[in-house]
Amino acid sequence: MSVLKRTYPLGMQSFRIIREDGAVYVDKTELIYQMIQAGRYNFLSRPRRFGKSLLVSTLMELFSGNKALFEGLWIYDHWDWNTRYPVIRLSFNDVSYEELGLKEALSQALAKKAKSLDIELSFTSLKDRFAELIEVAAKKYGQQVVILIDEYDKPITDYITKPEIMDQNRSVMKEFYSVLKGDSADDIRFLFITGITQYAKVSIFSDLNNLDNISLSNQFSAIAGITQQELESYFATEIAEMMQDTPDILDQIKTWYNGYTWDMQTWVYNPFSLLHFMAKREFKDYWYQSGTPSFLVALLKKNTFREVEHLEAGERALMNFEVDPGNLAPILFQSGYLTIKHITEGGVYELGYPNREVKGNMLEAILSIYRGVNPTQSIPLYANIAGTLRIRDINAFIAAINALFAGITYEAWNADQEAIFNGILQTTFTLVGLDVKAEVHSAKGRCDLLVETAEYIYVMELKLDGNAQDALNQIKAKGYMEPYLESAEQLPNYM
Repeated sequence: MSVLKRTYPLGMQSFRIIREDGAVYVDKTELIYQMIQAGRYNFLSRPRRFGKSLLVSTLMELFSGNKALFEGLWIYDHWDWNTRYPVIRLSFNDVSYEELGLKEALSQALAKKAKSLDIELSFTSLKDRFAELIEVAAKKYGQQVVILIDEYDKPITDYITKPEIMDQNRSVMKEFYSVLKGDSADDIRFLFITGITQYAKVSIFSDLNNLDNISLSNQFSAIAGITQQELESYFATEIAEMMQDTPDILDQIKTWYNGYTWDMQTWVYNPFSLLHFMAKREFKDYWYQSGTPSFLVALLKKNTFREVEHLEAGERALMNFEVDPGNLAPILFQSGYLTIKHITEGGVYELGYPNREVKGNMLEAILSIYRGVNPTQSIPLYANIAGTLRIRDINAFIAAINALFAGITYEAWNADQEAIFNGILQTTFTLVGLDVKAEVHSAKGRCDLLVETAEYIYVMELKLDGNAQDALNQIKAKGYMEPYLESAEQLPNYM
């Protein structure tokens, strides 16, 4: 099968470069226009590599009046190109706070931006320098200022395992963002802030009450990511070409990379994975393997959960993250490892994995954390577990499970907690595609694990200080199998 020769914006976050190179660009300018018209101050939370930086870059070129870059796009005939605004764009990906400290790094970043606008700053304090830059830029260019801040949360998230530095950076950010609600507000035409997480205690959310959080907005649910309609329109030639050999290619692409929603009305594809797939025509874990944040791994290690799917949270809790190892729903949702699966009438958000790419890798990551090993070291051990249960080869199953337990590193070993064994088993069964339920209630008690295959139902009771016979006696005494006897083709066999 020949591969269509097109330029895909792999790793490109510059709207200018994408347009000048003739790379594929999914036109989001109508939604961008609607966002600008809807309000002056906006915040958008989306996972990493989901198009936030490209969105910021597009806004910069738009407000700068670079008309030629937008030819052929929706907004070309709907924008006043005669008015150009001074743009202050800050990306915390480019701020050297690791070496200089956040306050000094921000001060230097403001000086650099002032120089590009031909402005010389006279104040020394961070707050005064930011206010001065906004005021002088508005006067110098005769237009209100546009402020675009990308990855605002990075100086906090990077130090999530170092609370002292994290709190210091919070304090600096509180001072920095306080300018936006002061006298400088009159000089601001448009403010757009992006990030992965929304921290409840950062002043832009607690103090800046006119900041519109559009993260869960129905109107802007597709402003980042690629919808099904956009996939079939912008990549019609590629899809037609692939369908010649793989008629169900659309279903496969959807299973691998679709599934993200912020409103249960619009679902989008992960753009990073989708574009890489279109360029390489191979189903791989592009987004996940591009780097799971170290802070997330650290938080997962602190938690004793067995599975992250089916977590629940209210809207306020879902969009306000604080470091709480016992409540990872907000960070897993905001960072893209979980998405909304259902919203109850009471406003409770039920979460789950968005697609195959994320689910498989997250389960492998969880299993590796339990075992204290690299995820790839578990693959040979769990590969045959599903098969042993499907054919009821109990001896082979036990041998495979023992090998899985035996590989737990000394540092990760926690033999005084039954939960680690339960967690390893539940994660493994889910990873190999078995239907598994934990702590299933019956009339007399609840079993630790229940695993179903097409032909068999397995009830498992784990005993930390007991023995196999104790577990079997409890299964019989508590009647864990009784709810399934009517549908069973044969009587249960206790082994």
